[in-house]
Amino acid sequence: MKTLQRVASIKEIKQGSIVTPQGFKTAGVHAGLRYAKKDLGIILSDIPASVAAVYTQSVIQAAPLEVTKQSIQEEGKLQGIIVNSACANACTGKQGLKDAYEMRNLAASKFDLSPHYLAVASTGVIGEYMKMDKIKRGIELLEPSPAYKDANDFEQAILTTDTVTKNCAYSVEIDGVTITMGGAAKGSGMIHPNMATMLGFITTDAAIESSDLQLALSAITDQTFNQITVDGDTSTNDMVLVLANGKAGNQALSPTHPEWDTFIQLLKQTSESLAKQIAKDGEGATKLIECNVFGMDTKHAAQIIAKTIIGSNLVKTAAYGADANWGRIIAAMGRSGIDFNPQQVTIAFGDIVVLEDGEPIDFSEEIAKAYLEQDLLVINVTLKEGSETGTAWGCDLTYDYVKINASYRS
Repeated sequence: MKTLQRVASIKEIKQGSIVTPQGFKTAGVHAGLRYAKKDLGIILSDIPASVAAVYTQSVIQAAPLEVTKQSIQEEGKLQGIIVNSACANACTGKQGLKDAYEMRNLAASKFDLSPHYLAVASTGVIGEYMKMDKIKRGIELLEPSPAYKDANDFEQAILTTDTVTKNCAYSVEIDGVTITMGGAAKGSGMIHPNMATMLGFITTDAAIESSDLQLALSAITDQTFNQITVDGDTSTNDMVLVLANGKAGNQALSPTHPEWDTFIQLLKQTSESLAKQIAKDGEGATKLIECNVFGMDTKHAAQIIAKTIIGSNLVKTAAYGADANWGRIIAAMGRSGIDFNPQQVTIAFGDIVVLEDGEPIDFSEEIAKAYLEQDLLVINVTLKEGSETGTAWGCDLTYDYVKINASYRS
C-alpha cells in the first residue's frame, strides 16, 4: 500500500492525545446544546503559542471563522481554542457574529486571557442561533487539565454525527530534543475539503515562528486534509489550527534549519492520521478506501485523479457492495479534467489487477469480492505520463448515510 513518505525516527505515541505535547491542557463538558452528550470544549496552552490556520474555501463562512481570523491577525499568537458542537453559528448574520465574539470574550474572562489569544470554532446545524445562556454556563464549567481523560472529554465534545473520537500523537528528535505533536479532529459528513464539516486541532511543543508554521501547514494540507472526501459537500465551518508553544526548547525551526524536512514529515504524519480517521468514520461508512495514483506528470494531476475516484458515488457504492466494477473507476478518471492516455491505464484492487495497459484482465470475481469485503480497500491506478504520485482517502456509501442525513436536525 502506497503511503506518504515517512521519517524512520518519527514514533507514534500510543494513548497519546492533544495534551501529550508539553504545556497544553484541555477539557470538555455538557453545556446543554445537545440532549445529553458533551458539547463544549477548550484547548489551552500555558503560554501564547505560534499559530497556523487553514479554513474552508466555501464563499459561505461561519461567524467563528471571522472571529478566529481576527484573533490571529492581532498578534499572530493564540493561547486557547473554544469549541462547541450542535450549532454551526453559520448564516446567522449580525447576531451570529456578535455571539461568536461573546463566546470568545467569555472564555477569555474565564481563563484571564486577552480576547485576541482565543480562537472560536463551532460545528453543527447551519442557520440556528447560538444558545448563549448555555454557552456561558458551559464555559464556567470548564476546568482544563493535561490528563488523558480531559483530552478524551474534549474529543467527545466536538463531535456531531461522528461515531468515534479522532486523535493521535507522535514524537521525533530534533536538535537532540524530543519534539511532540498531538491532534484531535471531528468530521463524518459534509466532507469534501477545500477544507469539510471538519475541525482539526494540532498541538506541538516545538519552537517555531508563526510564519514558518504556516508554511509547514500550507505545504502538507493539499496532501492530507484536502485529499479526503465522504460525500462531496464542503462545509461553512472547516478549519485546521496548529499551535506551537516552544516548550520543548529546540532551536527555532525554519526552512533553513537542517531538520526542517523532519518537522514537515511530523506534521504530515499527524495530519494524515487525522484525515484518514475522518474518512474512515464517514457517515454510515463501513470501509475506508485509499486510492493511489502512480505515474503522472505532476503531483497535482495525480491527486485530482485520486480524489475524483474516491469521490465517485458509483465507486463508493460498488465498494459497499464488494463489486469489483473497475469500469466505474476509469469512468471517474475520465471526468477528472486531467488528460491521460486510456491505453496506458492499469487498475488493481490491492494486488488484484483488473485492467492492464487499457486491456481487461481475467481475474477471479470470488477473490476480488473477498478482498473488497475487507474494511480497508486500496485502489491502485498506474499510468505512464510521468513519475509523480497522489493519494486520496474516502469511504463507501451506504443506506445509513441517507438515513443519517434525512433526519439530521431531528
